[in-house]
Amino acid sequence: MNLKQALIDNQSIRLGLSAGTWQEAVKLSVEPLIESGAVLPEYYDAIIESTEKFGPYYILMPGMAMPHARPEAGVQRDAFSLVTLKEPVTFPDGKAVSVLLALAATSSKIHTSVAIPQIVALFELENSVQRLQAAVSEAEVLELIDASSDSPYLEGLDLNS
Repeated sequence: MNLKQALIDNQSIRLGLSAGTWQEAVKLSVEPLIESGAVLPEYYDAIIESTEKFGPYYILMPGMAMPHARPEAGVQRDAFSLVTLKEPVTFPDGKAVSVLLALAATSSKIHTSVAIPQIVALFELENSVQRLQAAVSEAEVLELIDASSDSPYLEGLDLNS
């Protein structure tokens, strides 16, 4: 699963949105995946339930979250969405998030060995959260992803399958 191609195929980049709560922010990040058929609507409910039970385990760095749930919670195919918020929302652990990169993975292998390295590569770029937050077009987001393509985290990954 290729991050850039998944965002293009699913038309799942949404920039400068507004959310009043962390639940609304998660919903905004999952909606493009529901609209594209990558996940069923219950996928959102599963993310909310697991967040309430385990906390926001998917906040990967300051300002950035990767909402996701288990494959059996409604994942139809591997996909990503990327949403930026005008104003950050605060999650139950007190952390503020303004960039959400929702993941739908059909297996834990895809999640760990394909999705995570691409996300790490993107967010290891200098000021990545701020740069995504400032993006006003899909092209800017895709350019940032392209800029991460020479990351050592991506060595040996087949991103075309």
